Amino acid sequence: QVQLVESGGGLVQAGGSLRLSCAASGRISSINTMGWYRQAPGKQRELVARITSGGTTNYADAVRGRFTISRDNAKNTVYLQMNSLKPEDTAIYYCNLFLLRVGTYWGQGTQVTVSS
Repeated sequence: QVQLVESGGGLVQAGGSLRLSCAASGRISSINTMGWYRQAPGKQRELVARITSGGTTNYADAVRGRFTISRDNAKNTVYLQMNSLKPEDTAIYYCNLFLLRVGTYWGQGTQVTVSS
């Protein structure tokens, strides 16, 4: 079984920063993609950023330049450094793990609230 455990959400004022972490455990191939998605009330879940085990990254236009995704392959952990946060970044943030020929796994979600 694969488990994803997220941490680091919370309440922050606009312009502030937060760092999310997600640790994966279980049978995990060394070749994988980890990422962060978010879902705001009344909206669909959307990609925030993702990173392959080789280090290739993708960002949503809305966060590029403000958020940085990174990972520690030895720890199967992915991080999301969020700077210059805006109220529109308020959402539940979900960690995602994609394993080729196996499937996709999700964390339980962590709330990020940005006050204006």
